[in-house]
This record gives sequence, structure tokens and C-alpha cells, in this order.
Amino acid sequence: MRHTISVLVENKFGVLARIAGLFSARGYNIASLAVSETLDPTISYMTIVVDAQDEKILEQINKQLNKLIDVITVTDFTKKGHLDRELILVKVGCLAKDRQELEALFGKFVGKIIQAKDNTAIIEAVGDQVQIKTLLEVLEKFGVKELVRTGKLVIQN
Repeated sequence: MRHTISVLVENKFGVLARIAGLFSARGYNIASLAVSETLDPTISYMTIVVDAQDEKILEQINKQLNKLIDVITVTDFTKKGHLDRELILVKVGCLAKDRQELEALFGKFVGKIIQAKDNTAIIEAVGDQVQIKTLLEVLEKFGVKELVRTGKLVIQN
């Protein structure tokens, strides 16, 4: 099962490497990782999505994270009320005559064409993981040429 964990850390050199090292040393795979400064530039917010098959593994991850000196707080959002989103940039094949059909998709999805040229279009879209998956399935008919994703971002509601 995938679990979403947020970690508030001191924004210092090497903190990300230590946290990633903690996961790899114990054989836990990070499925998604997003890191950014908070309003306070001395603190960063990390959103980590990890595969953990049972509660004992998740508990071990939380304990190990809390032992790190630069970690301020650890929050497991798996069973808490939260909102999550992911941003994608997708390059698809798109002839000028197909552009209206492509634009019509964004009545159902939160996104827009941010560039169209040379028979391609680059799309920016935001949504939860189900919405993103559904959009990517719909975009297959245009021919996905390239895809870049942020990974999951989460905030408590």
C-alpha cells in the first residue's frame, strides 16, 4: 500500500541526501518525492510517497525519520483528511485541426495548452492521481511524446 508522508526539515545542505539514504539503506522504495522551501526559507517541506506493505514498516519509517537531527515533524497522511495534487507537463502530437478537440478536454480536467507548434502541443495539468491517470489515458489518442511529473503534493484539510 502506498503511504503519503510529509516531513518538515531544516533547510540545510545534505538533509535530502540523509533522508533518501535512510530509505535506501532499509530497502524502502520512494515512489514520489517533492521538496520545497516553506514561507520560512530555513525550513523545507518534503512530501514522500512510499510503498509499505504493513503498519510495522510504516511505523519503522516514521521512527527512523524522527531520529534524524534536521527533522522537525513527520506526518503520515494515509489516514488523515487531506488534499493532494500532482502537476504534469505532457507533450503530445497535435495537428492544428485537432487543437479544438484537445482544448475541449479541459472542460473535464484542470489544464491548458501552454505551447502549440510544429504539430505538437505541451499541456499543463493539475489534479489528484486518479484525474491525472484518466487524463493521460485520454491523451494517448494524440500520442504522448514526453511526460514530466512533480510527484504528489499534500496538505491537511
